[in-house]
Amino acid sequence: MTQYLLKGAQLPSGERADILVKDGVIAEGSAKDAQIIDADGLVALPGLVDLHTHLREPGREDAETVETGSRAAALGGYTAVCAMANTSPVADTAGVVEQVYRLGREAGLVDVQPVGAVTVGLAGERLAELGAMATSAAQVRIFSDDGHCVADPRLMRRALEYVKAFDGVIAQHAEEPRLTEGAQMHEGEVATRLGLTGWPAVAEEAIIARDVLLAEHVGSRLHVCHVSTAGSVEVLRQAKARGVRVTAEVTPHHLLLTDERATSYDPVFKVNPPLRTQADVEALRQALREGVIDVVATDHAPHAVEDKECEWAYARPGMLGLETALSIAVDVLGPDWDLIAERMSRTPARIAGLDGHGHDIKTGAPANLTLVDPAARRVVDPSDSASRSRNTPYAGMTLPARVVATFLRGEATVLDGKAVR
Repeated sequence: MTQYLLKGAQLPSGERADILVKDGVIAEGSAKDAQIIDADGLVALPGLVDLHTHLREPGREDAETVETGSRAAALGGYTAVCAMANTSPVADTAGVVEQVYRLGREAGLVDVQPVGAVTVGLAGERLAELGAMATSAAQVRIFSDDGHCVADPRLMRRALEYVKAFDGVIAQHAEEPRLTEGAQMHEGEVATRLGLTGWPAVAEEAIIARDVLLAEHVGSRLHVCHVSTAGSVEVLRQAKARGVRVTAEVTPHHLLLTDERATSYDPVFKVNPPLRTQADVEALRQALREGVIDVVATDHAPHAVEDKECEWAYARPGMLGLETALSIAVDVLGPDWDLIAERMSRTPARIAGLDGHGHDIKTGAPANLTLVDPAARRVVDPSDSASRSRNTPYAGMTLPARVVATFLRGEATVLDGKAVR
């Protein structure tokens, strides 16, 4: 295993240090055989962890594979990603989650942690094999029907009760389906102007309110996926003040983009939940700074060309996110590297139970690291993406910061901004 000495790196605390990477950990001692990396002017962060990634395999390898998605993640500074369950077949059995886990290990670019489905086939009718997935080789701890809401409150309660036995977490796609039937974008002035059916904010807020009450009653862990409205922030704020065991995520696109983007009718801006108003964006940003929203999660959703380059009404919702998330976090939070490490590494690793990730950079810690050039600026070019898909909403935008290197257990997956393999 190659040794690396990262000379003069800035830590999240602002201190500068030489970081010796040896035998998969941060080490002390001689660096005479180490490959020197000049890290002067670079920031060293604990490897990023994404709680919400769609890798599409098995079933939609035309849009993404575990390997291509893992490469995109490494280029974005990630060392671990949680792969959502809406594959084909659905990851609702031990066999499927173990397949995804094995594919991640074979790719060897990031740790791929499968997310198990809450219900069989994501149909919302009966619980999936939660216990079998939890005790499988994949050791699933997060369960989600993402893309579908667990709308039945009795089923949601049972799921929360079941995972409590092994400290699992239910990650809810908060959308009351009876309020969003036929919806195309955020319900508001822009939707009215464009003549598109609206997706009301209350459809998200009502489910979050219900679920925090259920989680409080059961005493179990709830995680809210892709929070998108100011009203949701207030529900979460009140729940946390009461001590409810609830965490929440926000996507990069909900921190940056608004429903005005839909005026172009470009389906790249179609996403679920939809882009909201500037007031919602500002509320989400503030909630992320305060910790009412715990983490940034990409909701990386690659789609094949035919699923995006079509009429708005027929386009699949979703956007790429893995290779641009850190830049948008820097744009939103500024160069507060300790806060970025908290929101994009330490806290998501803790929520997912990924013990080998999210550690501060100190002697003996696993060498899961990313080096970032904070002074860099880059123009997003979809053709440069490692993903199989090209549906980035940031094409042509100039974003701050660039990932220079990523290390997974001491092995370089990215050097000089390029994938090593």
